[in-house]
Amino acid sequence: MVRKIAGATRIPVPGGKVIDEYVGRVNSGDEQVSIARMIAPAGWEEPAQTPEFTEYTLVLRGVVVVEHEEGVTEVGAGEAFVSLPGEKIRYSVGPDGAEYIAVCAPAFSPDTVNREE
Repeated sequence: MVRKIAGATRIPVPGGKVIDEYVGRVNSGDEQVSIARMIAPAGWEEPAQTPEFTEYTLVLRGVVVVEHEEGVTEVGAGEAFVSLPGEKIRYSVGPDGAEYIAVCAPAFSPDTVNREE
């Protein structure tokens, strides 16, 4: 069945980052995959996490910095990054902030992201 998704649901998060979920548990009820547009202001960072899902990140503008067990990877506009379930990662952004698309399979859930406090 074809479904049109007319818009996103804005998901509030601390630290000034904006999440607009188009496909996923919140906006469309999908549990297999989530697709969200993120806008992170300069200086934004989040705690380390060990997700139970694969995350595909496509950077549209700016730089997303990914800390992982093998080091630090800077992902610029037009580049992508993939993290697999069980990998410990930590996201932050460069001095100009960033805009990016995050695709998670299965869909993102606060219960399966396993963020450190």
